[in-house]
Formats: sequence, C-alpha cells, structure tokens
Amino acid sequence: MTQPVSPPRGSADKVTPVSEPPAWRALVFRADVRTLSLLGVLAVLIVIGGVTRPDEFLDTRNLQLVLTQASVIGVVTVGMTFVITSGGIDLSVGAIVALASVWATTVATQEYGFAGILFTAVIVGVGCGLVNGLLIAYGGVVPFIATLAMLASARGLALQITDGSTQVVGVDAILNLGERDAYVLGIPPLVLVFAVVTIIGWLLLNRTTFGRRTVAVGGNAEAARLAGIDVRRQRLYLYLLSGLCCGIAAFLLIVLSGSGQNTNGNLYELDAIAAAIIGGTLLTGGRGTITGSVLGVLIFTMITNIFALNNLQSDVQQIAKGAIIVAAVLVQRRTASTT
Repeated sequence: MTQPVSPPRGSADKVTPVSEPPAWRALVFRADVRTLSLLGVLAVLIVIGGVTRPDEFLDTRNLQLVLTQASVIGVVTVGMTFVITSGGIDLSVGAIVALASVWATTVATQEYGFAGILFTAVIVGVGCGLVNGLLIAYGGVVPFIATLAMLASARGLALQITDGSTQVVGVDAILNLGERDAYVLGIPPLVLVFAVVTIIGWLLLNRTTFGRRTVAVGGNAEAARLAGIDVRRQRLYLYLLSGLCCGIAAFLLIVLSGSGQNTNGNLYELDAIAAAIIGGTLLTGGRGTITGSVLGVLIFTMITNIFALNNLQSDVQQIAKGAIIVAAVLVQRRTASTT
C-alpha cells in the first residue's frame, strides 16, 4: 500500500485567516441605513401630501415655501448638531434668534441698510455664543444651566428692545430678497444660503481636524484631553459656531417675515434638537451627521405643511412630532446596544 504523504511540518497548522470587515464599513452601513430610512419617511410624507392635497401640496409655490421655512430652522440645526456631537446642548438658540432679529431691525440699525442689518444679526448671535462658550468651557457651568440662563436673558432683552411691538423692516434690499424676482433658477435665496451652510457644515464635521476633535470630545472628553486636544477651547469654538448659525438664521427670518419680533424663534431649540436626534446625532455625544439633521428638518417642516394644508389641529401635529422623537431615541438606544 502506498503510504500517505504527510504534509510538511507546520503546514497543517497554517490556516488562512478570514478577514473581518473593518469597523468603518459597519459604520458606513449603519449611516446609509439611517439616511435611507429618513429618505423613506420623506417619500411617504410626499405621497401622503400628494394624495390628500394633490393640487396644493405638489404645487411649485408650496414646495418652495416648505424649503424656505426649513431654511431658517435648518441653519440653526446645523450649529446644534455640532454642539450635541460634542456632548453639549444649547437651549438658547431660539432666544438668540429672537434677540438678533430685533436688534438688527431697530430704527438705528436700519439706517445702515442691508450691511448693517446683516452685520448686527451675525455679531449678536456670535456674541451670545461667546458668552455661552465662556461660561461652559472656562466657567465650568453645566451646558443645560448656562444656555437656560441665556434663553431667559435673551428673551427678556428682546422684549425690552421691542417693548412688545413688531419692528417693521423698511430696507428695500432686504425686502426684495423675499420676492420671486430674486429667485435663482426657481430657488429662493434663503434656500441657497441654507444649502451653503449645510455644505460647509458637512465638510467641517467630516473632512477637517475640527470635526474629528468635536467627535473626540463628545465621545470621551478626558481621553481627548490626554490625546492633546484643548477641550475647553474646542467647546468655546462650538458655541461660537452655534451662535453664528443663530445670527444667520435671524437674518433669514428677517428676510422671510420682513420684521423683527421678540417672539421670533419660539421653540426653535426643541425643533433643532429633535431634528438632529432623528437624523442620527447621538444625544450623549460622539456621533453626529449633518445630512441626517437636514433630513430631520425637512421631515418636520413637511409634517407641519401637510397638517396646515389639511386644516388639522396643531396639537395633533405636536403629538406626531413627539412620537417621532421617541421612536428615534429608541432606535438609537437599540443601535447602541448592538454595537
């Protein structure tokens, strides 16, 4: 009988390793699933709006209105996404928008025209963000308390400036931006500004060291500090960025409404936080997505529009939004527990 030929010594122990997919592929897959899910929700809402009010919902003017309304809160949400990704929170964004809008529409400010209104809105937003950042990063104040104090202070100051009245804008260059003649290829200027802010925010979060530091601080602030990141300075920058977005949003709101009111930006903080959460930004920090936040804004704005067109009560609309927020948080917890 022929003896079996034994394999070379050690060859039997050599097993070709089966490579596991890298972790980044799993992250990309989960991100794609979240994005596709949000796009699916948008598609369902479009179908519902098209079925219930086909002539009105699918009208070009109505779709332009939806995008325009989403632009203001959308810019605020971009800034909020950065703050939440870092593990913080900003409850003052709506009040900052109100303060910036009324300060930029005073009679004295309007004398400087378009540039004066834009500059004032932005500088007031950045100034409020600076105060928040200094209190939180260097004062050691908890973000919830610091921004809650800013919310109360900014609302009070806005009321004091306006004395409860509406400040009408009389600058033609501002008012003309809201007219259809100012549209670029059928796109309102406010939507273009929102698109630019979104692109810059996406690049900043995903393609720069600033974005990586933001994620690192939100994931583990102590580990980020040991890795050489100046955590306090990073947090200061993030609240400055949030204030800047509020200032831009205030200017867009002035263009949209043609006035400044102390009630502007009411509940913007809740809408921005909700949009970021359902978009996939982790409330505890360490993960954020600008794309998801923008889709979240569009979902909420479209829900509001559909309810308005169908003459449904606002309380039902708020219940629907609350249910969506709870569902998004539960999905986040389930995703976190399986990773």
